[in-house]
Amino acid sequence: MDDAASDTTKGSLRKFLENLSGAGKAIGVLTSGGDAQGMNAAVRAVVRMGIYVGAKVYFICEGYQGMVDGGTNIVEANWESVSSILQVGGTIIGSARCNDFRSREGRLKAACNLVRLGITNLCVIGGDGSLTGANIFRKEWSGLLEELAKNGQIDADAVQRHSHLNVVGMVGSIDNDFCGTDMTIGTDSALHRIIEVVDAIMTTAQSHQRTFVLEVMGRHCGYLALVSALACGADWVFLPESPPEEHWEEHLCVKLSENRARKKRLNIIIVAEGAIDMKNKPITSEEVKQLVVRQLGYDTRVTILGHVQRGGTPSAFDRILASRMGVAAVIALLEATPETPACVVSLSGNHAVRLPLMECVQMTQDVQKAMDEGRFKDAVRLRGRSFEGNLNTYKRLAIKLPDDQIPKSNCNVAVINVGAPAAGMNAAVRAAVRVGIADGHRMLAIYDGFDGFAKGQIKEIGWTDVGGWTGQGGSILGTKRVLPGKYLEAIATQMRTHNIHALLIIGGFEAYQAALTIGDARGRHEEFCVPVCVIPATISNNVPGTDLSLGSDTSLNTVVETCDRIKQSASGTKRRVFIIETMGGYCGYLANMGGLAAGADAAYIFEEPFDIRDLQSNVEHLTEKMKTTIQRGLVLRNESCSENYTTDFIYQLYSEEGKGVFDCRKNVLGHMQQGGAPSPFDRNFGTKISARAMEWITSKLKEFKGKRFVTDDSVCVLGISKRNVLFQPIAELKKETDFEHRIPKEQWWLKLRPLMKILAKYKTSYDVSDAGQMEHVYYRGTHEEPAAI
Repeated sequence: MDDAASDTTKGSLRKFLENLSGAGKAIGVLTSGGDAQGMNAAVRAVVRMGIYVGAKVYFICEGYQGMVDGGTNIVEANWESVSSILQVGGTIIGSARCNDFRSREGRLKAACNLVRLGITNLCVIGGDGSLTGANIFRKEWSGLLEELAKNGQIDADAVQRHSHLNVVGMVGSIDNDFCGTDMTIGTDSALHRIIEVVDAIMTTAQSHQRTFVLEVMGRHCGYLALVSALACGADWVFLPESPPEEHWEEHLCVKLSENRARKKRLNIIIVAEGAIDMKNKPITSEEVKQLVVRQLGYDTRVTILGHVQRGGTPSAFDRILASRMGVAAVIALLEATPETPACVVSLSGNHAVRLPLMECVQMTQDVQKAMDEGRFKDAVRLRGRSFEGNLNTYKRLAIKLPDDQIPKSNCNVAVINVGAPAAGMNAAVRAAVRVGIADGHRMLAIYDGFDGFAKGQIKEIGWTDVGGWTGQGGSILGTKRVLPGKYLEAIATQMRTHNIHALLIIGGFEAYQAALTIGDARGRHEEFCVPVCVIPATISNNVPGTDLSLGSDTSLNTVVETCDRIKQSASGTKRRVFIIETMGGYCGYLANMGGLAAGADAAYIFEEPFDIRDLQSNVEHLTEKMKTTIQRGLVLRNESCSENYTTDFIYQLYSEEGKGVFDCRKNVLGHMQQGGAPSPFDRNFGTKISARAMEWITSKLKEFKGKRFVTDDSVCVLGISKRNVLFQPIAELKKETDFEHRIPKEQWWLKLRPLMKILAKYKTSYDVSDAGQMEHVYYRGTHEEPAAI
């Protein structure tokens, strides 16, 4: 089981980790600036990956201040030093803002402290200020060493041996204010805190017909405010990059009163702490409250979230992101040469990339400069196409034009949910309905899947009908696993009766199969010759044509939260191993990624066959672990990973083999993985991807004005592939599908499987060929749409 990735082929161009040695190298890891959830996961990954490749790894405590002060602030880390920190917010090695490091004298002291320990590789986790400081330090390094030798503080041999400093950065910032990466470590967790508060506030606001003004962090960047507004369907949002137009006060009051007239019982206004007007004058949450009370007389409250957003447990997304980035940072340090510029490991779509640090810093500073100079359109553009896309989507969904101003398309577009319920389905339906109405279509809701479709359970759905849907779990339209095969005649009749011109299917593998069936039936039923788009929505994440499915993030968070609680229950009872069964059918995504995010010792999945020897090897591994200070184990098992090695079998085997060393407990998570309110990621993903699907449908309908659609490219899956959002014809995806086991033949996340094993101290191979290419911050796929969420 721990040799899975070692199947290298002769002559393969892949570059494997075993060829990269860290022997004789020393790596220092520090966290600097404001803290962010997930920093500990990044520190853990750097420490364990560094030790794994044979390097010495040092904690540099209290950020740059600890580097300047030296002494007990710089200590060697071992494997156990980073045990049990994945679920801890903040940073265990401390962070501080440091004025001393800004001076050359301070940097001279820091260089002296590092050289004495042989540290010439720095991994810096922080914001643009921290990373800029690291780059200055790197540029001055040789000069600092010469000065130290001149002063007699180090010898000439040390100058020769440690002649250059390698620097790799990871961006830890809840604001997501660093250009060059789609998501910074901590942003997703901060959104979790915000959305928890918004969901709680909405219930009390509805009870009393109140208006709530929420102030969220973001002194220079409105990302948190914008995505929160998208994720909760806020009435208005104030951002630093996109100030409201002149006379915004009047427009805001009109909007709020219109919403109340539509029987909406509450209003939510989100204000970024750095919000400004067109003249760069601050807009405060208190000012907004006074305006609403004075002009409309509504009962209005202000809630300032403050440092709540920085606290708490990191989300599954942040743990996985930080672990991936931490491992990538160590590989970048091992591959660095004196000519390699300081780089940042970043996320582009779902793809890890390396970017020159100073290009990213420069672009980040350009955004602020554009805002200072009142060039707000440039500021939004410089933030990236993801930010710009979020803003445009929010505007389309929040502001409804009067009916007489919307040119009618005379087209009817139907929306249907298929398969098992998945969190985010309702957000996707809401976005589809509102974008469709804005494009002039008549939107039809199909209730209870294809079963309801065949029975004619179809009603027109309006703008206000989907209000408040983003935060609702499950499927309000109702969903069933029934496939259209035996109902084709009845469904064709209903399409003809309701004059349906396009179909949006939101669901899992059943939705994918349904679209295939409809495409194949076009020859027999001309009613099916319409554009059909599938939005993958399933906790299993097993739909071909996309790296991520709607609902899988929410489910993954449920798995990880449960693992955290189970691990915590073992903290008082030493020597205990937990075996946890996850859902997912034959797809091991939840088990594997849950294992990575929760710090599991093993994860059994269908995609990687295992036998009794592997189970025995894992038991031996856990037996050795119990001799250390980490006296607990966590093992995940995908529900269909093996017909014979059931959860009960594995539990009994572990119990028998571990007798006298550890005892076992098992837990089957079951349908709790399908329930609950959608995560911020799934709300935002569902909203954006559904809006994009409707834009595609509208463009197709305009293109073909009343003609029949018969080509393959008119039945598509919309998904994320590495760094792009792509519409892929289902006919082409057929050959990439294992229909027997309902999974794609190739799955991207299997590349991360060795990562979980490395961090759990197993020997394995890890393909690093994707990581080696330095890109430029301005590069983004020019022909495709970026997949940033």
